[in-house]
Amino acid sequence: MNLIDAYRYLAALEQHRHFGRAAAACHITQPALSNALRALESEFGTAIVRRGRQYEGLTPEGEQVLSTAHRVLREQELLAQALASGAGQPRGRLAIGCVPTALPIATRFAARLVERHPGLVPRVRSLSSQEIETGLETLALDLGLGYTDRVAGHRGKRLQVWPQYVEHYHLLQRADLPAPGLSFGPPMHWAEAAALPLALLSPEMHNRMILDEVFRGLALEVRPALETNSELALLVAVQSGTLAAVLPGALVGTVVAQQALLARPLVEPDLRTPIGFMSAVGARPSRALEAALALAGDAAWLAHAAAHSGPLRAL
Repeated sequence: MNLIDAYRYLAALEQHRHFGRAAAACHITQPALSNALRALESEFGTAIVRRGRQYEGLTPEGEQVLSTAHRVLREQELLAQALASGAGQPRGRLAIGCVPTALPIATRFAARLVERHPGLVPRVRSLSSQEIETGLETLALDLGLGYTDRVAGHRGKRLQVWPQYVEHYHLLQRADLPAPGLSFGPPMHWAEAAALPLALLSPEMHNRMILDEVFRGLALEVRPALETNSELALLVAVQSGTLAAVLPGALVGTVVAQQALLARPLVEPDLRTPIGFMSAVGARPSRALEAALALAGDAAWLAHAAAHSGPLRAL
């Protein structure tokens, strides 16, 4: 049994939570993946995977093995990058977890990172805030982009933050008269927005929790006309009918070329949400992570991120 391969298969299974998809991601057959995991269980003399008709998660012992697997795979990647990279020319993979509402900025960041360092291969995944924080702490992720106000307290001792931009919120709706490109209207009070038929993210999403807190602070009860865990679905809902959506500037910035859409800044209150990169405190950085953190502090990049996430009128 190749222990490194078995660890890689286990990590893929927990990521994809499906035997077939995990096998495809590892470029092997499903029986080969299952056999490798059974060999791993035999090696340690304990059940690692809870099996039913479908994947049902890991046993407590499996969680311990997975934690070790992440550490071993990270050390292997650190060594591989150190051996493959030259001076000023880092090479290797970089695992980035990103909250869905910041995905456009994370993608811009990854593209700029590759432009600066062609030997790097960023992998950007859309994850919940909890998944990002857990992934960073277990070393399954190198870098996270999300809500930095969440990491105060006990997580703040385990995660280091690099502030990136302050998110502004807008009401996006169809315009009465089509215009070339996205048009911008006058500010709208949150109370006015609450009276519209809204498409919002589903309650378990952190972005929705932020919006619900604003509405509660105004003593408003909002019953969305549509709920989804997909940002793309929110944009399509606005483009397709009479629904409106409350969206951060990073998402509104992706439709600046669309006609018949109107964005209005939301005011009273003026909600501002800090977004930043996060990484694990004390973890030895890979060459790829060092390059990414250098870009995260670059003034030109920070100006670019701010221009595509804030008031947006300068776009």
